[in-house]
Amino acid sequence: MRALLFVIAAAWIGTAQAVEVAGVKLPDRARVSAGGPELVLNGAGLRTRFFIKVYAAGLYLEKKTQTTDGVLALKGPKRVSMHLLRGLSAKQILDALHDGVDANNSPTEREQLKPELAALDVVMTQLGPIKEGDVVTLDFVPGTGTVVTVNGQAKGKPIAGEGLYQALLRVWLGDDPVQDDLKKELLGQ
Repeated sequence: MRALLFVIAAAWIGTAQAVEVAGVKLPDRARVSAGGPELVLNGAGLRTRFFIKVYAAGLYLEKKTQTTDGVLALKGPKRVSMHLLRGLSAKQILDALHDGVDANNSPTEREQLKPELAALDVVMTQLGPIKEGDVVTLDFVPGTGTVVTVNGQAKGKPIAGEGLYQALLRVWLGDDPVQDDLKKELLGQ
């Protein structure tokens, strides 16, 4: 009987659970495309700016990894989700992404990504204001590229290639991340 209870307890403890960050429950699993593989929540954390809660973020991958190099080396779909804790304009989000890309990618890399960054600008400016409670996701779908969604609705056209998504991941996970403790949390450290 004890052995059976131990097995049941171990199985229950081993199952992933939704994570709560600043009152937001982030699901433990996600899919970026119908029929695609199920992703697991690698880590989650809170983005703050001048002590203001901005968004709860989650990083979803096919398998958990605790290093930036490990995340960047993973092939397959990925997701960064941002659950807004305050309203933001599309320009504010876009400016923050550009700042992060500039801080974590070389001038040569940024030059190579100019067309993709311009396409991201078009998609993001179409978003309009993002309200508190909205969920913005940045997905990488193999064969499709980077897809931006708001509350589950795709916005604009997908942006082909993997280079842009790698650059976006570095916003949170690069050598000069948007927030050091958020990097550690997204990496599950």
